Amino acid sequence: MTSRIIVVASEVRVNDHIYNGTGTNAHPTFAWETVTEVRSEDGLIVLITGNLKGPHGEFWLEPEEQIEVIRYPEPPAAKTLAPKANGRHGHS
Repeated sequence: MTSRIIVVASEVRVNDHIYNGTGTNAHPTFAWETVTEVRSEDGLIVLITGNLKGPHGEFWLEPEEQIEVIRYPEPPAAKTLAPKANGRHGHS
């Protein structure tokens, strides 16, 4: 289940969605942007949305500043199956 939560900026993760206001589009769904990079610079947390090679957004926040994010649950870890025992005894 998707969770809309408030976290401090230092806890924002890649793939979280942050609110960027309605901008030029009045539809509120388009106001949420996916965080593609999180880094620390000059004592601040920098959240990058979009593609670094193209147009992107930057949000500069204090590490303890609160921000609302939409966070999707992480997919369950893939189960590794034990190798099947070969029924042969190695005789040719």
